[in-house]
Amino acid sequence: MSAPEAVHADNADTDDIADRWDPVRDLPPSAKLVAKVLDYNDTLTQSQLAEETLLPPRTVRYALSRLEEEDVVDSRFSFADARKRLYSLSL
Repeated sequence: MSAPEAVHADNADTDDIADRWDPVRDLPPSAKLVAKVLDYNDTLTQSQLAEETLLPPRTVRYALSRLEEEDVVDSRFSFADARKRLYSLSL
């Protein structure tokens, strides 16, 4: 692969990453942080997200609702504790 082709391939990878995060770009910083934490951790509960992000639970709830509005987060009931929901990133 020649140097120009290698640069083009790197730019294509960067564009794919940028496109992946496009739905999150205009969201509040708290939603971006929650999305990034979910990107690093497969599935977390709301309380685990609050613990990982150091955000108040209310802020995490707001961030999750904004992410759900953009169809960026999937949620499902926990089999271990049906009172809790598990969240994962769907980008």
